[in-house]
Amino acid sequence: MSSVAHSDNDNDIKSALPSGKALVLYVERIMLKNFRSYGAAAVDVGANSVVLTGPNGAGKTNLLEAISFLSPGRGLRRAKLSEVTMLNSDAPWAVSGRLMTPDGERQLGSGLLPRSELSSATSPDRRVGRLDGETISSPAAFGDILQVAWLTPQMDRLFIEGPSGRRRLLDRLVAAYHPSHTREVNAYEKVMRERARLLVDGNADMVWISTLESRMAEHGVAVAAARLDALEKLSQAMMESQSAFPRASLALDGNLEDGLVSRPAVDVESEFCAELAECRRLDAKSGRTSIGPHKTDLKVRHVDKDMPAELCSTGEQKALLIGITLASARLSASQFGAPPILLLDEVAAHLDENRRGSLFDELGEIGSQVWLTGTDDSLFEEMKNRAVFFRVKDGKIEAE
Repeated sequence: MSSVAHSDNDNDIKSALPSGKALVLYVERIMLKNFRSYGAAAVDVGANSVVLTGPNGAGKTNLLEAISFLSPGRGLRRAKLSEVTMLNSDAPWAVSGRLMTPDGERQLGSGLLPRSELSSATSPDRRVGRLDGETISSPAAFGDILQVAWLTPQMDRLFIEGPSGRRRLLDRLVAAYHPSHTREVNAYEKVMRERARLLVDGNADMVWISTLESRMAEHGVAVAAARLDALEKLSQAMMESQSAFPRASLALDGNLEDGLVSRPAVDVESEFCAELAECRRLDAKSGRTSIGPHKTDLKVRHVDKDMPAELCSTGEQKALLIGITLASARLSASQFGAPPILLLDEVAAHLDENRRGSLFDELGEIGSQVWLTGTDDSLFEEMKNRAVFFRVKDGKIEAE
């Protein structure tokens, strides 16, 4: 079993299924061009989980980020699209993957649209997608094909920083059970930006503003309803979990979500539309929309300690995040038809030996394809018969 993956060669790696469940959703091959530190790379992993080891800065996280671009959204780093392109490259970045899904083989592609194809020199960067050889209108359609979840070191401060990071985590969790959720969030935010722009300009047609507010209310209530439904399912799954990781209670702090708990959706929609009209002057002055589901916060509590997550230790917060991710993956397997692909960046380094063993065992039971990174090979001894190993160093990805 050998290959130099950082090349254009098609070096296949024989599959050795992990000791847990057989994978039903996995990236069989991933290819990169002009992506971060990789000019060109092709990695064949078959139906396996993957362990990437190597020194810091070698490009391990870059490979995980590439896989994250085969899902809706801005990737696990949320970087500007132009920043992803390899330094000093004249061509934009591109990622493509051959996937096996419950519905058979699919080909997914994603990349930065060349500047020459944008409508003007000042147009924002735009990501395009391809599905089975055809260009699609939005990478949001990838959410109908697969689910991808991730944990990164940057998420370690999720519970002690502002609500935006928790809200992004929330919406990724929701999308696992409601594939259309990402489209609804995007639609809401697009209309919200248009309303804000017109209010700031000051000469907008109030009839058109009212129309935009009605659309905001429609999309906003759909977003809030999906969040409530998903969190109810996930909370129940966590309470029933036998995981070695702590259980978390999950709650939403948002005006639409609060309203939907006690009132019909049509009433909440009408009230939100009226509130938006009342806030026009304030929103015109600030240039922002002051109320709505874009303000919602995810509240997490350590059940066994009966303590808010933000007051728990760093290690406990990490364990809570892992517990939420594992519970969501289990639930996704029944709701979506397959567990998500999991991208776990430097997760093992923060766990003691017992917790690492528990994590690897639970991942095998869930049946996800897992991509793990770390600097220390010894952390992954228990994965030797459950995954294929690659060494990342000096811009090369080599199978061990």
